[in-house]
Amino acid sequence: MTRIFKPLAVGLFILLVLLALFGLFWEPWSATSAKAPPARAWDVEIVRDDYGVPHIFGKTDADVAYGVAYAHAEDDFSTLQEVAAMTRARLGAMIGEDGAKIDYVAHLLDVQGTVDRHYDALPGDVRALLDAYAAGLNHYADKHPDEVRLSGLFPLNGRDIAAGFALRSPFFFGLDSVIAPLVAGEELRKEGGPSLSAETKTAWLTPIGPEPDMNGSNAFAVAPGRSSDNVTRLISNSHQPWRGGVAWYELVVHSEEGWDFAGATFPGSPYPFLGHNRTLGWTNTVNRPDLVDVYRLEMNAEGTRYRLDGKWVPLESRKVWLPVKMGPFVIPVPRTVHRSAHGPVIISDKGAFAIRYAGIDDLGMLEQYYRINKARNFDEWQQAMAIQGVPATNFIYADAEGNIALFYNALFPDRKAGADWRTILPGDRSDLIWQGPVAWDAVPRLVNPGSGYIMNANNTPYVAAGPGDELDRADYSPLLGIEDDMTNRASQAIKLFEAEGQISREALERIKYDTGYDPDGYAGEWMKLMLEADTGGDSQLKAAQKLLAQWDWQMDGKGRGDALALTLMRPAMRNSYRRQAPPDPVEEMRLAVDHLTKYFGGLDPPLGDVLRLRQGKVDLPLDGGSDTLRASTLWDVEADGRYAVRHGDSFIMFIEWDSQGRLSSRSIQPYGAATTRPQSPHYADQAELFVKHRTKPVYFTPEQLKGHVERRYRP
Repeated sequence: MTRIFKPLAVGLFILLVLLALFGLFWEPWSATSAKAPPARAWDVEIVRDDYGVPHIFGKTDADVAYGVAYAHAEDDFSTLQEVAAMTRARLGAMIGEDGAKIDYVAHLLDVQGTVDRHYDALPGDVRALLDAYAAGLNHYADKHPDEVRLSGLFPLNGRDIAAGFALRSPFFFGLDSVIAPLVAGEELRKEGGPSLSAETKTAWLTPIGPEPDMNGSNAFAVAPGRSSDNVTRLISNSHQPWRGGVAWYELVVHSEEGWDFAGATFPGSPYPFLGHNRTLGWTNTVNRPDLVDVYRLEMNAEGTRYRLDGKWVPLESRKVWLPVKMGPFVIPVPRTVHRSAHGPVIISDKGAFAIRYAGIDDLGMLEQYYRINKARNFDEWQQAMAIQGVPATNFIYADAEGNIALFYNALFPDRKAGADWRTILPGDRSDLIWQGPVAWDAVPRLVNPGSGYIMNANNTPYVAAGPGDELDRADYSPLLGIEDDMTNRASQAIKLFEAEGQISREALERIKYDTGYDPDGYAGEWMKLMLEADTGGDSQLKAAQKLLAQWDWQMDGKGRGDALALTLMRPAMRNSYRRQAPPDPVEEMRLAVDHLTKYFGGLDPPLGDVLRLRQGKVDLPLDGGSDTLRASTLWDVEADGRYAVRHGDSFIMFIEWDSQGRLSSRSIQPYGAATTRPQSPHYADQAELFVKHRTKPVYFTPEQLKGHVERRYRP
């Protein structure tokens, strides 16, 4: 018997070794490697100011893009690699199951196909910029091989950078809120997105775009005629995660080809997405028009064809292998992705559903962002916007000439009248497959309103400048799917602006940092539900109701009940944003009471003891809450019961042009320039300023930078 089993044992051992080797090496062997951009000398200098912010000086725009990539890699190479991996559909090999979900989406949306079809048609200067950015990342990887997290990821090229845009941009207007329930076999709600289970929602909180329940941002522009000192002002107040693939990175760029800009970008981009040049600036807020259409397909018995205009048409199907990291191994998981004439197709027990979304199979955003960076006046900027490449997000604009404007920007599908576009559409009619966006002149905009100010806080564009100066909803087709939502931040901002006469710098800063809730909005309705709830004689819940009744509606840490109200307003905001009914007030009060009692010994600890900014050894008190203008939107509950904020006010920029057109600007970040480098002096050096509502100067010109140089070097 020993003679029989010994060869079997040896064979089994060899098989296990081979399987282990396969698990270790199949993924990098099977991954498609990219051809590096053509080698060339780069004429670029990086100058770090006393806050570590990189100022990139280059002979050409492409030289600058190379320097942008290298500087960002110095501060956050880990995140940049995750972005690169997702563009190659290899994130699962780097971070495991959560990454594999994103890889599935990259295959489902045919991101690589979009790049293959359209990349070569991009203007040459745009492709040069993308290649240069890729080359900068490659150079950093070559110099720091010990930091590379995934074999075969480098070199990158411009096509990889373009793929990142194609993958991530539709998630800023909520494509995940359609894909997730379809994959999970859950029902879609008419008008307003899916009714997701908590499990599904958690599973799809990915680093592709903003977190679905809490997309946020504030933006304010004040014309010189409304200012107390004849100054044009613009405040960029984006609300983004403080770490990860959509965390802001501040930079200043200068090119001898005329590209001068200060602002912030995301990992994977060669240019800033918001900020200012010498003569104009803009910022963005997330908007939520109806930009995704879902079609129910009628399939044949074999599931290989679908009916379209009375004919059976082949369904495109292909098998893909998702790499999933499990310990030291990467396991290949097979999936099949489908596509119809409408777009990506998801098949579940509920049926076959096709998806069509704004910006599908398009790379125009790559040119548009670059052109608006280099625009010099309002006309040039609008011409660049008319490229219509950016699928969504509001643009709030101001310039040295005193112009202010709101553009409710979106690639609104050019839909056919007569169908119910707010629900699932029949998939057998080709006339319902729209082919592009409506014309640029149909996009809603509000330019130089009589009120002298513009604001947006992720609310309907029909509330932006105060009574008597708003857009008329009757001027816009319902086929555009324009949202009607109001946030607490929007209601509060309008009230504060309307209460002011001439608006000074100090008044505008008070508005931006306001911590109040509007009792006339959903917050008031939610408070009423909690105060009137039947607590069944529970003494702790009765005490909570009494404390809430005394609360002053401010999340500033100065009054009683702030910590309790903070905990309870977050679920109310979540449901309001989802366009759902309020949660159960007794259940939420019970959770809040139990948490505060367990960790803080009572219902009324100081707000700053509960709400914290934490980065390494830095641990500071914060103010603000979910859906206040001073936004502390999302947090992690840590082992000591404190709420460590991870999403809310992020990169903030104050921009001014005086009556002579002279520019000045200030900015602040929650942490610092090097958010993933604990050994850096700029890991959290801005945190104390941030919690105190203070800013640092932006050294926009070389003259302003003098005397504030920490180091200068050529990568």
